[in-house]
Amino acid sequence: MIVDLPNTTISKVSKQIIQIREQGGVVALGRVLTLVIETDFEGIEPAIKAANDASREHPCRIIVLADDNSNSAQNAKLDAQIRVGGDAGASEVIVLRAFGEAASDPESLVTGLLLPDAPVVAWWPDEAPAKAADSAIGRIATRRITDAASQKDPHAFLTQLANTYTPGDSDFAWTRLTPWREQLATILDQPPYDKVLGVEVTGPVDSPSVDLLAAWLGIQLGVEVHLIRTPADDQKHGLVGVKLKRASGDIEIVRNEPGVATLIQPSQPTREISLPRRSLRDCLMEDLRRLDPDEIFGKIVTRSFKETTPRPTVTAERKATN
Repeated sequence: MIVDLPNTTISKVSKQIIQIREQGGVVALGRVLTLVIETDFEGIEPAIKAANDASREHPCRIIVLADDNSNSAQNAKLDAQIRVGGDAGASEVIVLRAFGEAASDPESLVTGLLLPDAPVVAWWPDEAPAKAADSAIGRIATRRITDAASQKDPHAFLTQLANTYTPGDSDFAWTRLTPWREQLATILDQPPYDKVLGVEVTGPVDSPSVDLLAAWLGIQLGVEVHLIRTPADDQKHGLVGVKLKRASGDIEIVRNEPGVATLIQPSQPTREISLPRRSLRDCLMEDLRRLDPDEIFGKIVTRSFKETTPRPTVTAERKATN
């Protein structure tokens, strides 16, 4: 069920939610958190789709706050939409479209709609604030999710994130690495347990996940990591490969086609493994599983990205995909 409330107020939206609950039996019981999504008008539907899918694992109230990026006092108004039942997954979705000056105080727009005594998670699927923890929505959130890959300059954003990091910050560029980190950890847990002497990470010059994986491997293994950067990834296939150099022979994971990687190990047959690029739904579901600060991410980003870190440049051509 979808209820439209044009030119409304937050008070009227709140009353309408109560009325829907009383008439249709839609309740907030079992909702574990409030997810606040801050985006523009074009980003509303993709964000809602990902959040609805994630809500099946994490029942929540979803508040989408979008504005028209203007400060006009003449056309200031607030349009709202409430989605429940089959149109909202396992959640309640409240869409707030703020026009002009109506968007000047985001915190006041969402405060009256938050679930009582439930944690608040903020997500910026597109352009993120300069310091998430100090933004109007970030101040009321226990977890703040950004996406470096969606920023105009992903490298500069990681450096900015390192300078402004506050416990509770997280980024999808890190979450997308979980399958890679799991595969690499599994490989190193198998004999022979030779020391890793060096690492090569290959990936697109515009991928922040490449930088984060290289930083993680360098800190965890205590070795030098050589970055091989391919041209910008227009198809968004992400990381190309990782090579671990050991005395007993190199181990390589190479992804030359979307979703499938080749694992090459000494004295073992070459085999294919599934390594698809993670969707927004997958990343969001993982980040919502833990609301405490991600200490590993905090350590990686604050130690590895400085103002003096050289900007990435292309060092190799992309290998042809099959």
